[in-house]
Amino acid sequence: MATIVGSVTTSHVPAIGRAIAQNLQQDPYWQPFFAGFPPAREWLARVKPDIAVLIYNDHGLNFFLDKMPTFAVGAAAQYHNADEGWGLPTLPPYVGDLDLSWHLIESLVAEEFDITSCQEMLVDHAFTLPLELLWPGQRPCPVRTVPVCINTVQFPLPSAARCFKLGLAIGRAIESWDSAARVVLIGSGGLSHQLDGQRAGFINKEFDLLFMEKLTSDPLWVTRYSIADLVELTGTQGVELLMWLTARGALPGEVSLVHANYHVPISNTASGLMVMEVV
Repeated sequence: MATIVGSVTTSHVPAIGRAIAQNLQQDPYWQPFFAGFPPAREWLARVKPDIAVLIYNDHGLNFFLDKMPTFAVGAAAQYHNADEGWGLPTLPPYVGDLDLSWHLIESLVAEEFDITSCQEMLVDHAFTLPLELLWPGQRPCPVRTVPVCINTVQFPLPSAARCFKLGLAIGRAIESWDSAARVVLIGSGGLSHQLDGQRAGFINKEFDLLFMEKLTSDPLWVTRYSIADLVELTGTQGVELLMWLTARGALPGEVSLVHANYHVPISNTASGLMVMEVV
């Protein structure tokens, strides 16, 4: 059966892509953020995943407000990037894994999750940036990919409890897949930030750090909060922490924290990074 090696959770601010394109990794503004990633890359080099199941939220590139599935899973041989209007370079396509995609879709539907299956799928910065940060400059990306997209844009949003249960089901599906592949979960989004309205620029460092602490030791802790609570605590876009929670839910058994980094602000956003390994 397939093996889950652990997870990486990270922020996906579009400005990160611009900084990469302009080689600003050592710029004083950006250096504390980029300095967090070498330990994550070293861990990936050690555990050697073959596939990344990447949990993220689309920002209007593949889905828009007229058609916004709660949960979608990619089932394509390749995933193409496209211009989102941020001035980011368009990247080569990412290789998919059709066998795992369909096994995951069938398993999730069997567990009564209503999944939108996408045999064509454009992937935006929330998908591409974690891969660029974790495997910088490697074209093509050295791991096969399976996108799992969660709606955090158009209300109503899935609850934290529902997303954690989705993560549990994803973990069960991967572990039941008849393959020798090694799989890493990547949760892309968050942490606290609000980009619009009267609270634009809102960051809640205290809650972010508590969430990161609990994610390792007691991930069910955050499921006590409603979506309205999480918006209040983390900002309108801070609910992207649901991606981190889903990725954590997919990890079987005990986990250990390998590495963490937290830095504010990056483009009015609290940026975080965590690496958790299955013990």
